[in-house]
Amino acid sequence: MAVVDPTMDFERELHDSGAGWVVGCDEVGRGAIAGPVAVGMSAVLAGFSPLPAGLRDSKMLSEKKREELYPQALEWCSVSAVGLAGPEEVDEIGIIAALGLAGRRALVSLHEAGVEILRSVVVLDGNHDYLTPALTSAPTVVTRIKADRDCGSVAAASVIAKVHRDRLMIAHHDDHPGYGWAANKGYGSTTHYEALHELGPSPLHRLTWLH
Repeated sequence: MAVVDPTMDFERELHDSGAGWVVGCDEVGRGAIAGPVAVGMSAVLAGFSPLPAGLRDSKMLSEKKREELYPQALEWCSVSAVGLAGPEEVDEIGIIAALGLAGRRALVSLHEAGVEILRSVVVLDGNHDYLTPALTSAPTVVTRIKADRDCGSVAAASVIAKVHRDRLMIAHHDDHPGYGWAANKGYGSTTHYEALHELGPSPLHRLTWLH
């Protein structure tokens, strides 16, 4: 299957239609059994720079390549943010509401960094808008299937969120060394489930996901 490089065509259309800011948005960690869910956002103004060479959806990149592209993605976008919702919040309110909570936290960070949220259009990867129900005053949210593959701002958000969350899980590896988080990042690998059977859950596990 041919590799598709993202473009900024859709973002350019949104700017031309009046959007002050275009905010690419992608989530990471939805399917993990331990650790937070993360929502990354990459905000760009019109007149953006060319995309970093090799930037793609984080799932299409090796861990080494993501680490190489991470600082480039941060530098490329005007402002970026990652919002988190912890495992206890996932357990308490469910994964979809937790995604909304993490997204709201990311938007607050963008706002504090100077992004005019109500003049923004958020390009949300997928076909389900989990963001708007979590907000009291919402920007325009456009869902787009395969936006992480096709839209440069969303690809940047996916890399930023993925590296941010991976680094958090690697940092927790030494706190709870039996689960192999440096390798599996909290996802349910065979060795992770074996460690759960032997050690039981840690404070970072999503307990409702283990039943």
